Amino acid sequence: MTVQLRVVVDEVGVDADLARAARALTEGLIRTAPRGCVVSAIAPSGTEASIAGLSEVRTLPLARRELAAAWQMGIAAGVGGGLIHSPTLLAPLVRHDRLHDNDQTTVTLWDLCAWEAPETMPKTSVAWQRAMLKRAVKHADAVVVPSHAMAERLGEIARLGDRIRVIAGAAPIGFREPEDASMLRADLQLPERYIVITGDGESFGDGFRAAARAEAEAVVVDTQKGAGVALIELASSVGLPERRTHIAHELDDSSRAALLAGADALVATSQAAAWPWRLIEAMELGTPIVAVDSGVHRDVIADGGAVVPSDQLDDALSDALGSGRERLRVLGSDRARAFSWTSSAERVWALHAEL
Repeated sequence: MTVQLRVVVDEVGVDADLARAARALTEGLIRTAPRGCVVSAIAPSGTEASIAGLSEVRTLPLARRELAAAWQMGIAAGVGGGLIHSPTLLAPLVRHDRLHDNDQTTVTLWDLCAWEAPETMPKTSVAWQRAMLKRAVKHADAVVVPSHAMAERLGEIARLGDRIRVIAGAAPIGFREPEDASMLRADLQLPERYIVITGDGESFGDGFRAAARAEAEAVVVDTQKGAGVALIELASSVGLPERRTHIAHELDDSSRAALLAGADALVATSQAAAWPWRLIEAMELGTPIVAVDSGVHRDVIADGGAVVPSDQLDDALSDALGSGRERLRVLGSDRARAFSWTSSAERVWALHAEL
């Protein structure tokens, strides 16, 4: 008998990183499917689940927005049972019988911002995520998070017991410096030498301060559209002149790879319980990593970069730009091998087999 794992394809109207992750994981599940197993898709109306190797695509009558509202209320007519895995919280979380009908539903949380930093998100998104986690507490057979630090924190937020599992994410498949990287960097109007800073809110100030003291030009990524003026003002307030602060956002894979590959270092300042997509990509490209100490950064970077308290960021960046550069490049590249969508997919299959 063929075992079918059905993946919720959630690519329309969601964060670009989550859309990329959903597609890459689904492709990994197809590649690693055990003998006698196939992968199918459940997709909202208007979503093109054009992933090679899918056994079947069930397109539901509701568009993504309406489907999210229906599933939030526990209305999942027409979905059916079986093994269901969602790379996000969008899932038909309803009562089912795992013991007798072999029905399983698992969901994924890539960040805990709706609980730890709700002010950074639209109120509707915060309310939806919190409501879906409550449904997951009642009906999910497992909730997947990408790091052990997040698993520990989620256990404090929700009564999930041993249903919390850790399966990491990875860089996009084939993510590498493109052949036309120099041209792409010129199109982005990047300086010849620069560092990349990722973060959130006031944490960017730590990165700007370190860049100022290292006399480096800084490029900020992962910013909300329209946030550039406030960030430039923040940079100026801690000593980094406006002319040395550059803002980049909403980059495609090629432009992002060109940006990260050309950087002298990546400085990660956020301490949020969230999967650090840019950090993973930078390690994949061999860019030296300097990060503010946090549970997620310790989990992800391990010995693949410099993880330091925020008040030691200046010295760590100076080392990364000087004598420590080559050492950090090698350590980061070695650590990057720990993350792949193939490995993540194999762990999802193992999770469902265990359940």
